[in-house]
Amino acid sequence: MKNHIHESNQTIINHDHTSHSLSQHHMHMPDNSGMVHMNMSDMKKRFWWSLGLMIPIIIMTPFMGMRLPFTLTFPYSIWIVTLLSVILYTIGTTPFFTGAKQELKSKKPAMMTLVSMGLLVTFWYSIYTVVTNQIWHTNHVDFFWEFATLTVIMLLGHRIEMSATMQAGNATAALQSLLPNIVHVQHGHHVMDMSITELKVGMTIQVLVGEAFPADGIVVGGRSQVDESLVTGESQLVEKYESCRVVSGTINGGSTLTIQVTDTGEQAFIGQLQTSLNHSQDVKSRVETLANRVASYLFWFAFITAIISLAIWTPLHGFAFALNIAITVLVIACPHALGLAVPLVIQRTKSIGAAQGILINNRQVIGVSPHLKFALMDKTGTLTTGKFNVINFISFIGSDEENLSLMASLNRQSTHPLAESIIAYANENNAAQLTTHSFTNLPGYGVSGVINQLPYALVSERYLIDHDINFEPLNSEGTNSYLISQNMVLAAITQGDQLKPSAIEFISDLKSHDIIPIMVTGDNKRVATKVANQLGIQKVHAEVSPQNKIELVQFYQTHGPVIMIGDGINDAPALAQADLSIAIGTGTKVAQASADTILITNNLLKIIAFLSLIQQANIKQKENLLWGAGYNIFAIPLAAGILFTYGFVLNPMIGAVVMSLSTIIVALNALTIKNKS
Repeated sequence: MKNHIHESNQTIINHDHTSHSLSQHHMHMPDNSGMVHMNMSDMKKRFWWSLGLMIPIIIMTPFMGMRLPFTLTFPYSIWIVTLLSVILYTIGTTPFFTGAKQELKSKKPAMMTLVSMGLLVTFWYSIYTVVTNQIWHTNHVDFFWEFATLTVIMLLGHRIEMSATMQAGNATAALQSLLPNIVHVQHGHHVMDMSITELKVGMTIQVLVGEAFPADGIVVGGRSQVDESLVTGESQLVEKYESCRVVSGTINGGSTLTIQVTDTGEQAFIGQLQTSLNHSQDVKSRVETLANRVASYLFWFAFITAIISLAIWTPLHGFAFALNIAITVLVIACPHALGLAVPLVIQRTKSIGAAQGILINNRQVIGVSPHLKFALMDKTGTLTTGKFNVINFISFIGSDEENLSLMASLNRQSTHPLAESIIAYANENNAAQLTTHSFTNLPGYGVSGVINQLPYALVSERYLIDHDINFEPLNSEGTNSYLISQNMVLAAITQGDQLKPSAIEFISDLKSHDIIPIMVTGDNKRVATKVANQLGIQKVHAEVSPQNKIELVQFYQTHGPVIMIGDGINDAPALAQADLSIAIGTGTKVAQASADTILITNNLLKIIAFLSLIQQANIKQKENLLWGAGYNIFAIPLAAGILFTYGFVLNPMIGAVVMSLSTIIVALNALTIKNKS
């Protein structure tokens, strides 16, 4: 592994000692698609206007020169068709021309360039035929029918694709929302509120209970417990006192802390997390899709064939004949079927995935399914419930019922995350509710109060050590709290996380699919080892920071495609980096916005069903691309006159019929994807 990973503060446990990768209304399409930040409502309007214009066009114009049963022509109907086509050209083609410009600018012509070539040829050649037919009374065949249908089909394909891959949210914005807008800056003995944008390194600020730290800093006053799950992914509070470091985005949970700011903006923890996340998403978005590769090859094949045809046939039969051949080649290359091949598969996969409990954010998930080798996953909230439960309770003095009642009564006024599970455990055991007086929150330690005129406290081991109270340490795996009164330990309770019911079978199924499960957690080595042993996971990385998680994904990606499964803010950059990422639906919005997919149920086995689904979809995608491009590859040489010496040139009408059949085939093939869960 990379040296900088070894040198970090993480602990790596390898049991087998072996080594083995936006806003809700806008979609961030990959750069190679040519459609970046395309507004969904704008695309919807363009589609419906184009559809409305297409209907009269295809009624009033022949199909490749062939009159269909519903074709209706009358004097001057061609001028109406021309006018409607001009309007359609203005409304419907803009997204494709914009995308083609971007593809050509990056010297990577692909789907948008292929579509634009078809639109330009069919429209402008049709305008040319109208002028020549009406003025010089020639008998050229126009392609308004093909132009209109190509425009609408491609708009439909991209609308399907956009709706099927709409991002759940903007991960960067979600991260920024973790910070407060207002900070409390200390000036001598006075505190003044100001905007976070005015915060500077060296300022002294106060962070109240329940507030997020606006920047990284050092504690210079106070003592409290801080929720650092943002960093570690664990729900345990971390004690902070003078000289301790705090990071932006974490939550102050105990009492007011005074902080001297050391880093703000991009240099602070949240800023660095945003930078890592944006980089990972940008790199991933630039991965070229299979459909774009096929479209790129087809563009060059059609373009070069048309040029060669023009060059060969001009000296043999004249420019007019050669131009007709070249135009026919380019019209035959119009990617009607290719434009629907992938969007229909994505839409069908999305629909079935939602029924299985997984939402798709990124269309590229289909392409990685056959090759997945590693499954990196967070522990807390992913493999475990992420909620505290009582796993051990013991009384040293007094009865269990009495001590449990005292613990629950002290916690009823507490905001500590451990309090809820103690109260629930007490209710399950019918413990009596007692009245607590003089309730006090003990920053960094626990809570205290007076019950039945006697002082009691529920505190951590650190409190007992700091106050020289004798106690018997519990050997349990979890968080220990002690009930004390007058410096005597009466009872102890241990709380810990529990495995999700489906976790063990999930790990077993991953192995059966030849995918190696790897735990990547911010929790400590002891707890990580225990959970890994219970699940049968042999490779574990513990005490891992968000940056370390990205590095681990990148490391495993050098050995094969990686799935990343997580739920926390600290998982977001790794989710963005992975080849296939799955966010747990009960997790943070940042994680969900960063991931390719979202598991909206608690059943991890749905992930296995989804992997089977996208593998099936991958096959259908390739079949559709084969059908969509195969027709063009077969028809283009025939249209170019490769068999002319044998007396055969592909009739444009026959080519158009086959093209239509190819479009129908890819649509029906997409519908054959089945829900096998």
